[in-house]
Amino acid sequence: MPGPKPTPVEPDLHLPKTVDVVVIGGGIIGASTALELSERGARVLLCEKGQIAGEQSSRNWGWVRLGMRDPREIPLMAEALNLWQGMDQRIGRQTGYTRSGILFGASGKRSSGHLERWLRNVDGLQTGAKLVNGAELNTLLPGNQTDFDCALYMPQDGWAEPQWAAPAIAEAAREQGTVLMTNCAVRSVDAEGGRVTGVFTERGRVACDYVVLAGGAWSRLFAGNAGIDLPQLKVLNTVLRTSPVEGPEAALWADEFAMRKRADGGYSIASGHENTVDIVPDSFRLARQFLTAFAQEWRSLRFRLSNRWSIETQEDRSWLPTDVTPFEKCRVLDPEPSAKVLRRAWAQARKGFPMLDHSEIVQSWAGMIDVTPDAVPVISGVEDMPGMFIATGFSGHGFGIGPAAGRLMADLVAETTPCVDPAAFRLSRFTDGSKVRPDPDY
Repeated sequence: MPGPKPTPVEPDLHLPKTVDVVVIGGGIIGASTALELSERGARVLLCEKGQIAGEQSSRNWGWVRLGMRDPREIPLMAEALNLWQGMDQRIGRQTGYTRSGILFGASGKRSSGHLERWLRNVDGLQTGAKLVNGAELNTLLPGNQTDFDCALYMPQDGWAEPQWAAPAIAEAAREQGTVLMTNCAVRSVDAEGGRVTGVFTERGRVACDYVVLAGGAWSRLFAGNAGIDLPQLKVLNTVLRTSPVEGPEAALWADEFAMRKRADGGYSIASGHENTVDIVPDSFRLARQFLTAFAQEWRSLRFRLSNRWSIETQEDRSWLPTDVTPFEKCRVLDPEPSAKVLRRAWAQARKGFPMLDHSEIVQSWAGMIDVTPDAVPVISGVEDMPGMFIATGFSGHGFGIGPAAGRLMADLVAETTPCVDPAAFRLSRFTDGSKVRPDPDY
């Protein structure tokens, strides 16, 4: 089956010759950055090689969650929750945002003790977070037949619709002055004396003072051609959606499956922990940097040798502005979902919630998640290339945090007081001797 269909966004007709900022990538991070910058009066060009939200920004679970985040992300996600609550009114469009609450079940790798330890990270934030069990748990999850007896309940968490959100934010950015160009790949950065002076697109050069790379799974490839070492790998996540059925409004995350209600009345369902990792040349180039992450998560990673090896082996890693690039050869990365993951997640979901027997799978898809060695994003300037900024590596939790990531990125570009301390997201952490590893309790 093909991937989800995001709301179509028509491109503008003319490529500007000069702007203040070029944003590369039309996912939720790029769209949110463009909106923030345009609202502040910057002249912005958003370039997307394919369609707005064509890849992971329309293929994710749709969760907007503070719960069970890496502690380094909590301040930024708290900012994101505030932004989501006013987003539809701000942009005059529907994102599908719903504060439904999310529960994280105590099972497998997440024991009740694990949940209690994480809960300390939000002390004083007035989230309403608490552990629930018994009758309260069953009230929140009607029809629950799962085998866990305790869950972390995050009442302020919820979801939005991935196929709606990034296109809606991009259209709002256009209303604020952003030029939107789809099917228009940025081939490379133009620099003089090490400083950004413009970009070369497949339709010509655009002069600018700042470039924001928000290319998701493609960011490492683009950065490498610009001489920037960005340690990032791709992980495949598989999702299915069901036909409409009555069931819990709150979303649930357990090891065997995760599920959330959709605006169309069905459910999006995926494995709660299992992801597929294609073995590619970068797996070996970056093995040392990812060793700790692989060791920590090996039970949930399914390594395989697939056609991604031959694709990436033959993929150009450097090119000239006049060359046709990999971004033009693959407009939308549309991987095959894992049939094994689908079967297991669907079986476990129906076991936990028998009401799902009255529904059927109507679509399944996969998306490529951009992952860093510490599972924390890069939201940062590039120290040795003034004017170059990167927002990528959101490691499977970029959708919910997207609006705040866009705000922080705009703060850095505009050199205004950042909405949160950006130190944890600096690119230089990979080279300055810092211990780079995922949080062991995340």
